[in-house]
Amino acid sequence: MSAVGSILTNSGALQALNAISNTSTMNNNLEAQLSSGLSINSPSNNPAGYITAQGFTSQLNGITQAISNANQGVSLLQTAQGAITQQIGIVQQLNSIAVQAANGTQTPAESQSLQNLVGQLTSQVSTIANQTQFNNINLLNGSFSGVQFQVGANEGQTLGLSISNLTASAIGLNASTVSGTTVYGTNVKATSAALTLAASAAKVASGGAGKFVTTSSLAITGQTGGQSKVAIAKAQESAATLATAINSVSGTTGVQAQATTSITLALGTAGAGAGYSFSLQAGKGSGGTNGSGIGTKQTVTASSAGQVVSQINGQSSTSGIVASLTNTPGQITLTQTAGYNINITGTSSGSLKTVGTTASTIKSGAGTASAVIQGQVQFQSSGGFTVGNAANVGLSIKSTLTSLSSINVATTSGANTAINVVKYALGALNNQGGQLGAVQQALTANINNLNATTQNLTTALGVVQDANIPAVSNQLTEAQIQAQSGVAALKSSTQLQQSFLSLLP
Repeated sequence: MSAVGSILTNSGALQALNAISNTSTMNNNLEAQLSSGLSINSPSNNPAGYITAQGFTSQLNGITQAISNANQGVSLLQTAQGAITQQIGIVQQLNSIAVQAANGTQTPAESQSLQNLVGQLTSQVSTIANQTQFNNINLLNGSFSGVQFQVGANEGQTLGLSISNLTASAIGLNASTVSGTTVYGTNVKATSAALTLAASAAKVASGGAGKFVTTSSLAITGQTGGQSKVAIAKAQESAATLATAINSVSGTTGVQAQATTSITLALGTAGAGAGYSFSLQAGKGSGGTNGSGIGTKQTVTASSAGQVVSQINGQSSTSGIVASLTNTPGQITLTQTAGYNINITGTSSGSLKTVGTTASTIKSGAGTASAVIQGQVQFQSSGGFTVGNAANVGLSIKSTLTSLSSINVATTSGANTAINVVKYALGALNNQGGQLGAVQQALTANINNLNATTQNLTTALGVVQDANIPAVSNQLTEAQIQAQSGVAALKSSTQLQQSFLSLLP
């Protein structure tokens, strides 16, 4: 404490100055808050709050850019979807043309004109695929693969997208390669274990051994990676039964199956005075005994190939077996369109032989003979697929593509093939469009979520750094009053020291 009446040390004035300094600093801080609207204008105002506010700010900036990224992704998807829609319209025209060409009422010149139109339309499908771009990025020619959209503020918050090659040469029917029909039975004779039938390769085995191998199941893997296993019930299983099992899991694999059973037979010398005599029935597959039969067992007794065909077709509505004459006299073709086995039993008169490089005799000399004609199963999909253990049912492991660009409607058979190819090409385009739609929905949902997050984070940031204007105004008024009081106190202290000078003589 200084001496009373000292003119060298004025403690009161020093205290007043310190108070004025503190009040001035408070005034400056409060005025800064009022002018900026922020309670934290520098780390010194609130170090912990400053760190929290910067974290919120960084996250908000990242989210804002992520919203922009997602919106750009939506625009990209809309561009691709618009192009695919145009392709679908063109392929629908191709479908109409293929159906028209398959009718067989066109002259060769008209059929060729339709094929010329098909060529132009398939070319346009490829043109659209090759020219569709977004910001100079090709979208539909197969090069847009494994692209990541950054749709969040942090690392790893991405959405992947790949678009398949949608040129005409890359879409169409992906199918398994079928090895052929199998003939097996107790009295079938053959000099070769592998012979060629009229339309396909085949195996002939005696002793009731079927074509399908039951030791393992088929592992079908679709283009998108979906996999299912289908067990083979028995070696004599019909193609229709196996196709039903394949189609039951097509929702997972994207692979469908079609079954058909067809064989061409040569009718040998008719039995003396008896003509031809044998029985037919479609079956699900239990060897030559028919087992679980489909339709009614029918007995054929005829003296010519024409009569054989007539009698079989007369009961095809119940048996499901259709017969037709070939261009070669004495030959008939038996077809079970659903793919069930064709069981031939009781061949007691006339000989039946398979047609091929090596004939297999179903009727041989005296006595009876039997055979089971096992059908073909073809796997089909709009995308590529693989079949594990495919050899067990006479198929190749990998699918092969019959592309949209390869269709030819100049002939009736070509038009029929084109109908199927176009169907799966449409499936590929629709599937890709659906996938893009799903991704767009995901991006839209992500944008909505980010907008909601932005709103909440902005509110949280405001709580941390926004100034409470009424409170700050009240504090500033108090600080200004304190400043005025401090100046008055300083003035009073100075006047007291000056009065001491009046004591000097």
